[in-house]
Amino acid sequence: MIVPDHWAEARVIHRTGKRQLTLRRFGWSMQSVEDAQAMADARVAAALARSLAGETLERRERKLAYNGAVGVPIREEVVSRQGEEVVTRNSYGARCLNSPHALFADIDFEPRHPIRDGLVVWLVLTTLAVAMGWYLQHKVLAAGLAALALLLAAPLTRWLRRLLSAARGGPAQWTRARLLDFLARHPAWAVRVYATPNGWRLLATHQGFDPLAPEVKAFFDSVGADPLYVRMCQNQRCFRARLSAKPWRIGMTEHLRPRPGVWPVHPSRLPLRAQWVARYEQAAAGYAACRWIETLGSGEVHPSLCAVVELHDRESRALQPGLKLA
Repeated sequence: MIVPDHWAEARVIHRTGKRQLTLRRFGWSMQSVEDAQAMADARVAAALARSLAGETLERRERKLAYNGAVGVPIREEVVSRQGEEVVTRNSYGARCLNSPHALFADIDFEPRHPIRDGLVVWLVLTTLAVAMGWYLQHKVLAAGLAALALLLAAPLTRWLRRLLSAARGGPAQWTRARLLDFLARHPAWAVRVYATPNGWRLLATHQGFDPLAPEVKAFFDSVGADPLYVRMCQNQRCFRARLSAKPWRIGMTEHLRPRPGVWPVHPSRLPLRAQWVARYEQAAAGYAACRWIETLGSGEVHPSLCAVVELHDRESRALQPGLKLA
């Protein structure tokens, strides 16, 4: 896991006759902006050489959130460092814990493919409508039933999801059953369970893990971890947990300034950012990012993880039951 303190960007323009090639690359450093600039210069020179050799490359590395930054470290403001753990401020202003070894897993209780599920239901209803119209030799009826299928697809999809969820005992019970099944097969594991606004957060405490380890993937698969979160862990070689509220859940309608919230920002814009952060932190103080529910498995907390567990629970306000989740 690399979370740099300093960033820079380099640009090179290469002209051949009437054609022009412009490339941009980032550089980063834990020491200084100068080191970051030197890396950016070296990376853009290497990219130009590869491009002139015939390789097809992206012209620039886009300023995306951490989950899209393949090959580029987490591009966020470093708020604090505590040992190997790094707290950063993400692109919408929330504080996030980044850990190289503390295995967090996010589980979303919301449907992962609502549009796809709705299209499947609509397709089934439309097929039935066409089939009935063909059987009765009545085109107008088929057209009417097809139109009705379009209207009914969304509410029917929601009803079917609720029915399936209820049959499984609800999303929390279903997720807990999957977790218990995994723990039955791995008795040495200890997992802290937290409620989040849309699901659960899990934290394994019996040992540290490499994000690319096979047992991590097995755990993610078994408990149904959010695919976007899993991809971030693999891309950034770290685990991640949001520590403070999402701004739109606490009544903040203004986005992190200046937009688009990607770090770093020009020094002249830092006061604007600081003003927004001050308003946000004041509003977020009355909310928790998650709430501890229970600990399952062996209950062991490895000595190397005691500090990160304490940091997470304190900063996320997970042990303050009176706070609303955001």
